[in-house]
Amino acid sequence: MQVLKFGGSSVAHSDAIKRICSLLEKKPKGKRYAIVVSALENITDQLIQCGKLASKRRNIYKNILKKIEIRHLNIIRELFPIPYQSYLISWIKKNINDLENLCDGIFQVEELSKRSLDKIMSFGELSSSFLIAEKLKQFGLDAICKDSRDLIITDSQFGCAQVDFITSNHHIIKFFREKTSKYIVLPGFIGSTLEKETTTLGRGGSDYTAAILSSAISASLLEIWTDVSGMMTANPKIVNQAFPIKEISYEEAMELSHFGAKVIYPPTIHPAMKKHIPIQIKNTFSPIDPGTLIYYMNKNTNISQPVTGISGIQSIALLTLEGSGMIGIPGYSKRLFDALSRGKINVIFITQSSSEHSITTGIHETNIIKAKTVIDNEFSKEIHQKRIDPLRIEKNLCIIAVIGDNMKNLHGTSGKMFSSLGRNSINIRAIAQGSTEKNISAVIKKTDFKKALNTLHEAFFESPPKQINLFICGVGKVGRKLMEQIDQQKDYLLEELKLQMRVIGLANSKKMYFNDHGIKLSDWEKNINQKGINMNIYSFMEKVWKFNLRNSLFVDNTASKEMAMTYDKFLKNGIGVITCNKIACSSDYDHYKKLKTLSRHFKAPFLFETNVGASLPVISTLNDLINSGDKINKIEAVLSGSLNFIFNHFLGKKYFLEVVKEAQLKGYTEPDPRIDLSGLDVMRKILILARECGSSLELSDIHQKSFLPETCSSSSSIEDFYQKLHRYRDYFLKIRNEAEKYKKRLRFIARYENGVASVGLESVKQIHPFFQLEGKDNMVLYNTYRYAEQPLIIKGAGAGAEVTASGVFSDIIKATK
Repeated sequence: MQVLKFGGSSVAHSDAIKRICSLLEKKPKGKRYAIVVSALENITDQLIQCGKLASKRRNIYKNILKKIEIRHLNIIRELFPIPYQSYLISWIKKNINDLENLCDGIFQVEELSKRSLDKIMSFGELSSSFLIAEKLKQFGLDAICKDSRDLIITDSQFGCAQVDFITSNHHIIKFFREKTSKYIVLPGFIGSTLEKETTTLGRGGSDYTAAILSSAISASLLEIWTDVSGMMTANPKIVNQAFPIKEISYEEAMELSHFGAKVIYPPTIHPAMKKHIPIQIKNTFSPIDPGTLIYYMNKNTNISQPVTGISGIQSIALLTLEGSGMIGIPGYSKRLFDALSRGKINVIFITQSSSEHSITTGIHETNIIKAKTVIDNEFSKEIHQKRIDPLRIEKNLCIIAVIGDNMKNLHGTSGKMFSSLGRNSINIRAIAQGSTEKNISAVIKKTDFKKALNTLHEAFFESPPKQINLFICGVGKVGRKLMEQIDQQKDYLLEELKLQMRVIGLANSKKMYFNDHGIKLSDWEKNINQKGINMNIYSFMEKVWKFNLRNSLFVDNTASKEMAMTYDKFLKNGIGVITCNKIACSSDYDHYKKLKTLSRHFKAPFLFETNVGASLPVISTLNDLINSGDKINKIEAVLSGSLNFIFNHFLGKKYFLEVVKEAQLKGYTEPDPRIDLSGLDVMRKILILARECGSSLELSDIHQKSFLPETCSSSSSIEDFYQKLHRYRDYFLKIRNEAEKYKKRLRFIARYENGVASVGLESVKQIHPFFQLEGKDNMVLYNTYRYAEQPLIIKGAGAGAEVTASGVFSDIIKATK
């Protein structure tokens, strides 16, 4: 004999009931079936609401009862031919009348007892089982309906009654021996006391009813039909990549259901496990899916996948009892748990320090006040004598649990769990691991719940690709090119590097736009213009914190000082920072060091290769030299692609202003060309290189020899600056002619040697490597202990939106490693 249970949205409406009957009709005809059903979807919640409203003398409970009645009557009219409807409608109306009389009594006495509530709630299952049994008869099946209250006997703990298995098994076995019908439909969730008082088995108790029946009759299989295709590796509403578990042991299923996997009611598993009855979880809406098979299994022979599932419980509070008076004194733990037991408070999580100085328990937040009261009463004497501290309560927490039978057979599971959480800056408040090693639980902040589940699912279940979530500020020339490059390379990244790059947030100076599924890069501009909201840096950050996604990176393509000063906040939240904005790394030395320290401490990458030399590997090469033990003796560099372009094209009959405007038009200069021509941009770059060498220089320490007339340096606007360049055209011609006279070329050079940094315009001879430097190229000469005779040379394009974007893109990829 098989037992089948139908619940959730699989018992929602008339079409769902037809689907159930169709599934049962297709079952092998030689067997008998016990069919346990839940109430129609949401009916139980509405019945509870009726009782509560009646107890508060609010007449609107009658409106809800009317809605319940209409819903059942509509289903009758949709399911049955007219000749059959009269009897069924009369049955429903009689039960609704009984229900209304019960609620009227509650209304009069203004009290809703658990006994009355159980009786109210029983209406849902009694009605659905009656209708389904009648519909099975319409299908020509040999079906009857049996009231579970005649079979399942419980104690009088209304609301969550305990089953008397000896008496219940006797009734169940006797009934199924006497009845020969092939299809026996029973209401789930309900039982009765020996005095025939209606009881309920707890929310989700229909699963339990099916398991009780299965155990009593030694069923060959228990099928639980619901609206999902089995138990999942994680909650699919939180983890999009979650998938059904094909096979799972009883113990693993119990752990997952205890920690929030709502596919199966936790007590369901015990009766089936006792008789080794397999439990098959199936999807009513997709019956061909294999679902999940729960059975006795020896998984020790296959340890390739130590983790079976990841789950968790939200809204947890930690209670910590501690004090030196606890050390070496027996009985504190017993007293603590006895007090919680007397208060009927369920303990979800336990951990104790090895010094016996403290013991921490996790409970539902709803029980905080009750728990504090009973514990304070129990230990009032010790607290008054200061032998133990007052109870410490921490709220807004949750538990995540990694579950699997084979974790004990494979080393490193806990290390993988905690390192994955650590890399994503998820702080662990407490840890517990059972001696059976089937479960590793950690308490974390409630706000990190979604992020933690996705992080652990990626670590244990997801083969590449690795999902990378980008938040990009600055969609000007560099930002636009970066978007093009990411879009162009997305297939390559997915196939070759196993990276799924998603842009979640975008911002320019006016608007910001977010999409938690990833912004479509082919039309990002339309979305930010049409759907974007007003841009504010702090609002942008708040949105990023709210998303709280794993593997998040913040990309700054701006030249904004305000934006550069937010990097520390991103790093503190475990979000890596990729930037071509030089302001942060050339700001106060203490701030620069703080960012580097935060990056190490929170394991959040901070990469700024494009601060010097656009996409050239200037900083990474310098770091490689230093990290491998080389010593930097001297750095000479042409670090401004814009200035190199300007002086390479300041030839013939061209005026200096003319070349500057050409460089700006081509995007080789900063938006404000005064930054380039003043030498400030180069000063920032050599400062960054000096600091990467270990120097603590400030920007004011760099020696600068400006080639601009003093009045040009003090221009009030870009237009004013251009007017002054025009006015001093002869001055610039003189500088050029002087260099050409001695067959030299003008180069704006940065140097760092013996702790001293300087920048300035120089004339170089033909034998100098900088002489042949063409176009907008940069060149860096590293003279080191190992490269003493000939310097290590890095040369290439050092300006331009496309190469800068490629450098940013390269840093993004490095950050994913």
